[in-house]
Order: sequence, then C-alpha cells, then structure tokens
Amino acid sequence: MSVRDIFHDAVKTALIKDGWTITDDPLRLEVGGVSVAIDLAAEQLIAAERKGQKIAVEVKSFLIGASAISEFHTALGQFLNYRAVLQVDQPDRELYFAIPTTAHNTFFQLPIPASQVQTFGLKLLVYDPTEEVIELWKN
Repeated sequence: MSVRDIFHDAVKTALIKDGWTITDDPLRLEVGGVSVAIDLAAEQLIAAERKGQKIAVEVKSFLIGASAISEFHTALGQFLNYRAVLQVDQPDRELYFAIPTTAHNTFFQLPIPASQVQTFGLKLLVYDPTEEVIELWKN
C-alpha cells in the first residue's frame, strides 16, 4: 500500500466542503497488468446539467525543504501514468493534480514547471492545507 501524502485528509475535507462526494479513497485500478492507486476519487452532481462529473485527485505537498524539482519529476510521471490508466478504465473521470497554494504561487510560477503544466495538460486543484479549502481549479 502506498503512503498517503501529509495533506491527504486536508484535500479530502476541502473536496467535501466544495460539494464533492468521495467515492474511493484510494481509487484502485488495474489495466493491462499495471495496477495504480490514485489518492482520491469524487463525484459531484451538477444540477443544472443533470449530469454527474467525476474526478480523480492525486495529492502532493511540495513541502519547503524538499527538492521541489525532484518531487515534481516524480509526481509528473505518476500523473501521466495515472491519466493513461484512467483513459482506458474510466475515460469519463478527469484527473487533477492537487498542490498547496504556497507551491502554486512559488514553484509552479517558475518557467520550467509552468511550461510542463501547459505541455502535458495538467489539471490543477490548488488547495489551502490549513483552511482545508480549494482555492483554485485550473484546467
């Protein structure tokens, strides 16, 4: 079993506060002999459309003192693999990369991380781990 990120519960609470129902914690998938465990899966009923929206969320902390580029390198690889598995097994589910506000406002504004987010089409969920709220959704 993989180790949960330090902010896993904060992101889970933030999603619930934002009106999401947690359906899996973690979301376990297996495709073509490859098994993955994405941190969270959630669903939200959009009343105006009468259509459910489904997401999967991979939580990352990017703590001060850790090598942000090294953590980003690992997380990007995970994200791309998880997205590939989701496209086969649950193509109606969107994958989000959850990052704290401090990382978004600093590291993710640097040219390399910012261009990688754009190049690989990462969808970001920016959260405040102290207030346990979602600050921003970036598609």
